[in-house]
Amino acid sequence: MMRTTNFLVIGSGVAGLSLAIKLAEKLPDKHITVVTKSNQEESNTKYAQGGIAVVTHTEDSYRKHIKDTLICGDGLCNKQVVKMVIKDGPERLRELIRWGAEFDKNSKNELDLGKEGGHSDHRVVHHKDRTGYEIEKTVLAQAGKQKNIDILDYHFALELIVEENQCLGAYVLNEKTSETLMITSDYTVLATGGIGQVYGHTTNPKIATGDGIAMAFRAKAEIRDMEFVQFHPTALYSENTDTTFLISEAVRGFGAYLKNKKGERFIFKYDTRGELASRDIVSQSIDMELKQSGESCVYIDCTHLDKKSLLNHFPMIYEQCYTLGIDLTKDWIPIAPSQHYICGGIMVNQNGQTSIERLFACGECSRTGLHGANRLASNSLLEALVYSDRIYRYLTENYTKSQKTAKFLLHKNPKTQSISNEFILKRKSEVQAIMLKNVGIVRTDNELRFAKNQLSKWQEELREIGERQDVTKDFYELKNCIDVGLLIVEHSLLRTQNKGAFLKISPQIST
Repeated sequence: MMRTTNFLVIGSGVAGLSLAIKLAEKLPDKHITVVTKSNQEESNTKYAQGGIAVVTHTEDSYRKHIKDTLICGDGLCNKQVVKMVIKDGPERLRELIRWGAEFDKNSKNELDLGKEGGHSDHRVVHHKDRTGYEIEKTVLAQAGKQKNIDILDYHFALELIVEENQCLGAYVLNEKTSETLMITSDYTVLATGGIGQVYGHTTNPKIATGDGIAMAFRAKAEIRDMEFVQFHPTALYSENTDTTFLISEAVRGFGAYLKNKKGERFIFKYDTRGELASRDIVSQSIDMELKQSGESCVYIDCTHLDKKSLLNHFPMIYEQCYTLGIDLTKDWIPIAPSQHYICGGIMVNQNGQTSIERLFACGECSRTGLHGANRLASNSLLEALVYSDRIYRYLTENYTKSQKTAKFLLHKNPKTQSISNEFILKRKSEVQAIMLKNVGIVRTDNELRFAKNQLSKWQEELREIGERQDVTKDFYELKNCIDVGLLIVEHSLLRTQNKGAFLKISPQIST
């Protein structure tokens, strides 16, 4: 089956949908196709609790936000990109508000700004502790108003179609019919989100299997900085690793304390900023504290905070904890670090262009240079909004129709065997286990080499299986997790200096 469109957007989070909306409004005679492997609203955006970091008041400044971002990025940020994104932030926020997004206000009817780790001022715009859900709801409603946008849900992108370093579209699996569809396009945009399921113990949803990064890598696009995996320091601890719930950084920004089992605020042993140190410091500090104590978790203490204000700001967190028998106003919350964000990804320039012609990327799957070695809290939604706008502006000013014709080459040999779900689940859990154990917060070359050897064997195993088995979404998600895991391992082995979210113990490495 074949389909043709002017713009193919893969992913239905804030990055992909805000781009589709703008293209549709500016170019009503062009057609935009959005493919998403689950339902329309399921994305990493939906699960973002914290908010959008934006300079909105006179006491704050671009200079301070830029400085905070550069400090957090530990010397590896692209300064020009940092300046561009932060200065463009207020207009992108106003755009969201015009589309109907509602953010919390204070008693003066001004934006009620939060403060999170690494920030020198209150600048995080939020909607309770469900900011991502509010934004996703807004962009979905706006996209639904556009007659020239088609959203194909339960369609899973398999591979990019690339000829002579030019992207001509993608092969897409219709999950309901199991048919492979070839969608050709003048321009293709990857907005596929994160890689959390590579680790399993993650704050990301089940759909975050690194699909865009893996597809781009197989198409020979440049991938950079994959060693910088950000672990959120405060995920709700549970012996069941399948249930990971994020305790927003905004809770610590609101005044909560980190404590060990003895009730000590241990974080000051590692950083004078205490609970408001950047995520990499807090995650590494908790990791060291747990290794020293032998305990499985540390705790967040909110019991000294005003109950009414606490419940007003964090209703979802309160409700989730309460269902597990934890009352934020009386009990400490058990927490441990969990994979949260990938700072690297598909290399793009300031217009979101990849190293492959007619292929763009934005959101978490892209590597823009904003985050450097470690993302500053709440800069990710900001980056997604700014870069989707940059891509929109470039495409509307430089649009040309593709002159190449794609040929259907994928899976041309008929296959009759189906791969078992038991095999996929077993292998996926093994991949996640080796990533958590060998490629976690603190790494060593020996552990990384072991992981590389095992992941390489599994990668070859899947290549052979793929030649004789039917194509399924689950098989490709496993394939993508292994490809992304190998990228993280290989980039980690190459890094010779500890920076930001990357910490490797080795006699030869410098800090």
